[in-house]
Amino acid sequence: MYEQFYGLTERPFSITPNPRFVYLSQRHRDALAHLLYGVGQGGSGGFVQLTGEVGTGKTTLCRVVLEQVPENTQIALILNPMLSPKELLRAVCHELEIPLDGTDGSLQQLQERLNRYLLERHAEGKRVVLIIDEAQNMSRDALEQIRLLTNLETATDKLLQIILIGQPELRDLLSRPELRQLAQRITARYHLDPLNRDETEAYVRHRLEIAGSQRCPFNADGIRSLYLASEGVPRLVNIIADRALMAGYAHESDRIGAGLVRAAAREVAGEESERGGGWLRGAIAVMALVVVLAGGAALSWALLHQGEPAADSASPAWQSMLTEATAPSAWIELAAVWPALDSEDIAPACGGEEIAGVACLALRGNWSYLQRINLPVVLRLADPPAGHVMLAGFSRDDVILRHDGQDWRVPRAQLERRWRGDLLVAWPDEGRLLKQGDSGPSVLRMKQLAAAAEPLPWTGPVDADYDEAFQNWVADFQRLHGINDDGLIGPATRLFLGVPHEDAPALLNDDDGA
Repeated sequence: MYEQFYGLTERPFSITPNPRFVYLSQRHRDALAHLLYGVGQGGSGGFVQLTGEVGTGKTTLCRVVLEQVPENTQIALILNPMLSPKELLRAVCHELEIPLDGTDGSLQQLQERLNRYLLERHAEGKRVVLIIDEAQNMSRDALEQIRLLTNLETATDKLLQIILIGQPELRDLLSRPELRQLAQRITARYHLDPLNRDETEAYVRHRLEIAGSQRCPFNADGIRSLYLASEGVPRLVNIIADRALMAGYAHESDRIGAGLVRAAAREVAGEESERGGGWLRGAIAVMALVVVLAGGAALSWALLHQGEPAADSASPAWQSMLTEATAPSAWIELAAVWPALDSEDIAPACGGEEIAGVACLALRGNWSYLQRINLPVVLRLADPPAGHVMLAGFSRDDVILRHDGQDWRVPRAQLERRWRGDLLVAWPDEGRLLKQGDSGPSVLRMKQLAAAAEPLPWTGPVDADYDEAFQNWVADFQRLHGINDDGLIGPATRLFLGVPHEDAPALLNDDDGA
């Protein structure tokens, strides 16, 4: 009901896991790295364990991993592990499409058939990974059975990698003395905590942007209350935010503050308001009835008037600055922070031309993404009028834009009306594409940076040879950062390895600014 009112193309806070809406906080990136470690080269045949409270995003991360599975890897995903040992083995065989014709269904024959299949895949150079979700619900006998599966091996390799995903109770379960043999085989553990306050705000803004929003309807107090009510649990954030948007629509409220969010949280929790309980349900029902009876006239009036700004006798100076912000002026500002760049080279490089010594990438992101890149970038502004301006830093609820040698503080909420997530990042770059088989100082430099990369550091030899193991690590690193996982080191990979950061000023971070 509220999508058109808030300028959305779809509902942004559905609780159905949708990889398109995924927001990866630092802790989610760390958790994803652990999962990719298990799916990829790591694990050494042991278990990888991921735990987290209900609604923190474990299943969503699992779906992200499934979208990034290498071609030489086959996944068996068990979503309902409340099975006997025999049922569990049958479920694994079913996921791997192992025919069971000719077996009597006994544990021994199921395990023999699975072992034969794993040996065949190993001979083909393929990996097989078993992922068990909601693993805290497994019985002791079922856990013992999957421990026995790790005994399936050749003289040099384990045949099956196992990832256990579950709620915090899984940690308690595996700490029992009778399961110590399994616990000792866990080679990587990670516990996924809820989002903090800043991450919650970035999460909300990210999902709204994906849903087509040009501005965030929640004001600062609304975001703060949303964090307090949800305690940073993404699923609760979704439910409460969705209900608050419905309430805002019912009240024809252009901005959603703390009052609407707290009322939505009480409704979600099944509590009633101290003043006339359940007013939110009543307001929504009344609004729906009005729309039906009046043929949508009231809603149409609201839609026609929601974007009208309040009368203001004097516009802030930064508004005039944004109307003057052009691409040439932005390139001049960007070249000023990179002495090795010529502003006349940046424009064609960002236009797709190959310019020696210059790299330029066109990216899409949000404020959190920009802070993660931590480099001066050029924001592409939408009409009216279109323009380009250099981002120099952040200051509380403002961003710092640089134009004509002067820094301007612009409220993020106001800039969101003009910035839809398009950005350009340019820096001096050697331009050489590194690949397997290369060697020399450039490869050594990349390996040195890779060894310090978080949360997936390169643990192999830091030498000058680009071997197969390093190529596989590069592909894992690329998948982690959402770039093409071709195993080649080009500008995008160098950006996330931190190559430009060695010579560039970081974004300003003036927390005490106005």
